[in-house]
Amino acid sequence: MSDSISSTRPMAAHPMVELNAQQQQAVQHGTETDGRDTRALLVIAGAGSGKTSMLAHRVAHLIACGADPQRLLLLTFSRRSAAEMDRRVGLVLARQLGLRDGQRMAPLPWSGTFHSVGARLLRTYAARIGLEQSFTILDRGDAQDLMALVRHEIGQSASRNRFPMAGTCLAIYGRVVNSGAALGQVLEQVYPWCTQWEGALKQLFGAYAKAKQQQQVLDFDDLLLFWADMVADPVLAAEIGTQRGRRLHSLGHGDRKRGRYRRGAASAVCGDDKGQGASAFVDSTAFLCDAAEQAG
Repeated sequence: MSDSISSTRPMAAHPMVELNAQQQQAVQHGTETDGRDTRALLVIAGAGSGKTSMLAHRVAHLIACGADPQRLLLLTFSRRSAAEMDRRVGLVLARQLGLRDGQRMAPLPWSGTFHSVGARLLRTYAARIGLEQSFTILDRGDAQDLMALVRHEIGQSASRNRFPMAGTCLAIYGRVVNSGAALGQVLEQVYPWCTQWEGALKQLFGAYAKAKQQQQVLDFDDLLLFWADMVADPVLAAEIGTQRGRRLHSLGHGDRKRGRYRRGAASAVCGDDKGQGASAFVDSTAFLCDAAEQAG
């Protein structure tokens, strides 16, 4: 039977020898080796620059310095990336602590994708935000089917003027929800061939949202939207930040959902013991956000 490691075990010598000076600085930010700088840290880097390696070293370094693995939030954009990050953290930590074969690192229960972590939080606080705890999550195909059903029920599928197909309608809906932009602006900038349908699309989207509410279902965009709206409540934000985690690490690419990721993750789950959030997200080719815990 394998032994669990202690998070306070001393590190082996030169644990970050493979990192350059800038990467080492990022790894040590906010820890005792960096003078307890509590400001949020943002690292912007391109493809192949070692972001994943640096982040793995960062998480391993925090655990080796005594951080509770159950209070670390590690977010990525895909399940494959999340699994790879867990694997790399384990390898780096084992090397740093000089673990023997068969020993394992402490688990990272809050490591996953934005959507999976959002779903967990929403189920935990469902009763506080007007959801049934047993709500169903629609995948893209199911969401498109529901959009098509609603589209048919309100008579838009029988249009003679080639009303947008359900897949296009769902894409427009998702862009509006995640960008926070007005429907007219989204249509003009991204879907100019659909501008004539602005009024009808508003009707469709309202009916689609009502159908989801009646059926107690959420689509993927809702997982981020509800998470963001949930932590807009200062009381809930402070509670989540205090109970669930004090450090956020995120790796991925900036896209149209960046506002929802920013609000749903950095502003809430990284709240310190006083419920104060720290946010450091930008629209960039690639980013890493580490909201370090506040002193005190």
